[in-house]
Amino acid sequence: MNYYIDPLSEKKLEELIRKTGLRPIDVVRKKETEFKELGLNDETPDIELIRAMFEHPNLLQRPIVEVGDKAVLARPAERAFELLQKPARK
Repeated sequence: MNYYIDPLSEKKLEELIRKTGLRPIDVVRKKETEFKELGLNDETPDIELIRAMFEHPNLLQRPIVEVGDKAVLARPAERAFELLQKPARK
């Protein structure tokens, strides 16, 4: 899915991050210009980070691979393979 063409909703983005077991600050790209321009930092509330990633999709680290009720930030790519080898629970 290309989320620049078919953007994730804020709700879906929040769900996807929850499935990774990470916090929004863990999946935001801190080196992007928008991160600094928007005044975001490690203390920014989760909901504000999710809104920022929704409004500026390039702030979202990628790829995130989702299978059933689990998801992983596939960095390195081997993390995705581990998830794909486990049976998904629905």
